[in-house]
Amino acid sequence: MKLYYSPGACSLSPHIALREAGLSFDLMLASTKTKKLQDGSDFYAINSKGSVPVLELDNGERLTEGPAIVQYIADLAPASNLAPAAGSMARYRLQEWLNYITSELHKGFSPLFNPATPEDYKPLARAALMARFTWVNAQLEGKQYLMGDQFTVADAYLFVVSNWGQYVGVDVSGFEYLVAFRARVAARPAVQEAMKAEGLLK
Repeated sequence: MKLYYSPGACSLSPHIALREAGLSFDLMLASTKTKKLQDGSDFYAINSKGSVPVLELDNGERLTEGPAIVQYIADLAPASNLAPAAGSMARYRLQEWLNYITSELHKGFSPLFNPATPEDYKPLARAALMARFTWVNAQLEGKQYLMGDQFTVADAYLFVVSNWGQYVGVDVSGFEYLVAFRARVAARPAVQEAMKAEGLLK
């Protein structure tokens, strides 16, 4: 398998999942700015949406969209317990989290990373994200991870997205349970390996 990624982008979430699952894969660097691969070829030829992540399977088929990719990875390695069994209520709870993170948090950051966003709109975007992180923080009270004591692909996704705040003026340092959660996830060996491989940790 090949994972097309950009350092620190949302593709870090499936990158962590692949390492947590113990699966073998190759990392393919794609620039989200130039839309080029390392060899200079056009990334749009890989994903016509021009975005990471893309998981290319051994048969050449390509899967896009982070929440779909991480569930696929989890199902390839069920013993890793990265997702509850398909069809179980717990699996729908996981999907509930993945959908919330992708639509309310991940997309909430988009205007703050977009140079075309008017400056007077950015405080509104930051306030909306802070309100959502306030809610997430409350959900983490008394829990190791989003689903309880078991680390899942939703935790990797939340970890990655909550890391972006430092770059765009969204300060999550006051959220006690979220801060503790982030430290817990950051300490996981697979997370450390993924971040080192992307040049995010020395």
